[in-house]
Amino acid sequence: ISTVPSAFAELVDEIAGRTDVETLVFAGEALPTSLVAKVRRALPGTRIVNAYGQSESFYATTCAVTGEAGNTAGSAPVGTPLGNMRAYVLGPGLTPVPPGAVGDLYVGGNVGRGYFGRTAPTAERFLADPFGPAGARMYRTGDLARWNGAGQLEYAGRGDAQVKVRGFRIEPAEVEAALTAHPGVAQAAVVARDGRTDGAGKLLVAYVVLAAADGHDAPDTKELHTFVSERLPEFMVPSAFVVLDRLPLAPNGKLDRAALPEPEFTGAAYRAPSTAREKGLAALFAEVLGVDRVGADDGFFELGGHSLLATRLIGRARAELGVEIPIRKIFDLPTVAALAAWTEELAAPRRPGLRKMFVEGVNQ
Repeated sequence: ISTVPSAFAELVDEIAGRTDVETLVFAGEALPTSLVAKVRRALPGTRIVNAYGQSESFYATTCAVTGEAGNTAGSAPVGTPLGNMRAYVLGPGLTPVPPGAVGDLYVGGNVGRGYFGRTAPTAERFLADPFGPAGARMYRTGDLARWNGAGQLEYAGRGDAQVKVRGFRIEPAEVEAALTAHPGVAQAAVVARDGRTDGAGKLLVAYVVLAAADGHDAPDTKELHTFVSERLPEFMVPSAFVVLDRLPLAPNGKLDRAALPEPEFTGAAYRAPSTAREKGLAALFAEVLGVDRVGADDGFFELGGHSLLATRLIGRARAELGVEIPIRKIFDLPTVAALAAWTEELAAPRRPGLRKMFVEGVNQ
């Protein structure tokens, strides 16, 4: 069977125990190691091949026969170049990057001469190969990759798939890999969407398909947020998690990101704020997050908050409530009720504003 990972993930449970598969070839997308582990459980003895290639070169530029997936984080390597093929991971100035560093992936060897009748794209993509024999050409794939410690290529996503969130460049595939490392997650997709308030910028939204229950409870969004937070820097942690029955696929079997639904920031079951401080913080939550109503048990991040908006909340709390809230407290106590209780007991009073000071002999 030759297939795309996201398409086969929909089928593996259906064919398990019903057919024997000698060889399974994956191509077209990054192959999550969590899917490799699932295939080995469902189809024991199947030879799993992870292939990488493009139309501009031979069908498969590189390939690897996957071993036992002891680590379910990340994606399976795409291996080493096939005969008459070359692969380079390059940085600025077409300089090779060191092992472990992500760079642009170029392939040489059996590559095409260019695009028929399309001079500009040909000049952009098909370049002289400085590492090959005289007259050789190489193709700029537009993909990102790295060499691992075993000398194999690891696919790191599309170069044009990177998103910028709060000033940081993020590769969604890295966040997806962290999510699928959770035993309760079968598939994941991460996209950047516009925030709901002016100046909120982009926020990350994670879409997950839960794994079939196997003696453990299905994770909720809070558990997934905690799980990812322990593995990724804060700016890479999604602001919203959406659980789907399945990920939408395009006709070619690949993930259709444009068909992913808009997230709904619903928060917890509504409980009205009771104290004056809870009411004040709830109003500030609603203002900063751009929502109509915030309850006492609603969490800042469950409603779409992130560190940039947390900074804005701190400023509004300082101005309106006269309290100084460290940003760490919003992460530790994200609900209105918890943060209100802390501010009433331990929060420092508002810092005094700056005032002009005159020193005799200096300011005359």
